[in-house]
Amino acid sequence: MSNNELLLATEYLEKEKKIPREILIDAIEAALITAYKKNYDAARNVRVELNMDEGTFRVVARKNVVEEVSDHRDQVELSTALEKNPAYEVGDIYEADVTPNDFGRVGAQAAKQAVMQRLRDAEREILYDEFIDKEEDIMTGLIDRVDHRYVYVNLGRTEAVLSEAERSPNEKYIPNERIKVYVNKVEQTSKGPQIYVSRSHPGLLKRLFEQEVPEIFDGTVVVKSVAREAGDRSKISVHADNPDIDAVGSCVGSKGSRVEAVVDELGGEKIDIVQWDEDPKVFVRNALSPSQVLEVIVDEEEQSTIVVVPDYQLSLAIGKRGQNARLAAKLTGWKIDIKSESDAREEGLYPVADDESDDVLVEEPESLSTEDAPIAEIIEEDGDASDEFDEDSTGEEIIANENETEEAETSEDTEK
Repeated sequence: MSNNELLLATEYLEKEKKIPREILIDAIEAALITAYKKNYDAARNVRVELNMDEGTFRVVARKNVVEEVSDHRDQVELSTALEKNPAYEVGDIYEADVTPNDFGRVGAQAAKQAVMQRLRDAEREILYDEFIDKEEDIMTGLIDRVDHRYVYVNLGRTEAVLSEAERSPNEKYIPNERIKVYVNKVEQTSKGPQIYVSRSHPGLLKRLFEQEVPEIFDGTVVVKSVAREAGDRSKISVHADNPDIDAVGSCVGSKGSRVEAVVDELGGEKIDIVQWDEDPKVFVRNALSPSQVLEVIVDEEEQSTIVVVPDYQLSLAIGKRGQNARLAAKLTGWKIDIKSESDAREEGLYPVADDESDDVLVEEPESLSTEDAPIAEIIEEDGDASDEFDEDSTGEEIIANENETEEAETSEDTEK
């Protein structure tokens, strides 16, 4: 690298890579000092003077002024120093130009290496600064390749890794397919920034709704919490300060277009959109959607609740493998113990109605699910319908019993 090339290289790094001139000068000076000490052992303590305008440099030795020299690399005799400047005294620092005649080539090579190293460092720093701002955000990339450990996603200027633990169980990852990923963590390494992404993180669901729902993006509707079991089912609670705005409806969209777009992106993952409420009784009731809830008993100290549901709704409230109750607990942050109406009455947790024949008013939870199915179908799927009916009873037996009752009443009236 010639002096002119050194000058041009530093100007390029300063303008294009935004590397301050002072940092470049420090890096080049350090490289020249290292090169001098490695190739020439004339002085231990040296500094380098750079003229960046002309692209030149020189090595200056710094030695202690002494009466008698014991090491020429660190010391200079007082008589020699006085020849240069009569003001020198013992103990002063004497400086002299010790640039070797052939140091131009060695120094230029060292300067070139310093500039190239600083360029690599700068690119890593710029890349890191760019992606550290993307943490907890969503990005679109191209699947590059897949091995037994990672799915490698090309994000343009660099590559991200998707570990097996961060994948969604119901997805297949095929090279050259576009994919949206959640940036989980960005680390700076010696080889540059390492970016870890996820397809199972709850944050991905939140960011997807931000993209699809303008009211969430502008803050009119707020996502309060997310509970997710990737690839299967998720719950998300939303709230709007303005009472005239339907937070749940905004997320659903016209004919379900907004929520369906999120569902499609997640490979058919079912999503319950729940109305958030500061009252834990209301919030827990909503979170257990699509099941109906009779009563919510709150224990503030233990941060727990006992939820009473109709007997025929118990399976639906708990969900397959306890999933519905588990997601509701994650969403609300409250422990949830679900009991059937009959068990709750036996334990004295739920009062017996004055007239058992009266219908019990059941509040519907404020929510919407992407899996709205009739209750009968859900009970049949869970295999608990038989718990609610006597298999030995038939419609004919019920009618016969009613007829016998009517005949007995008629007989009594006749006798009277």
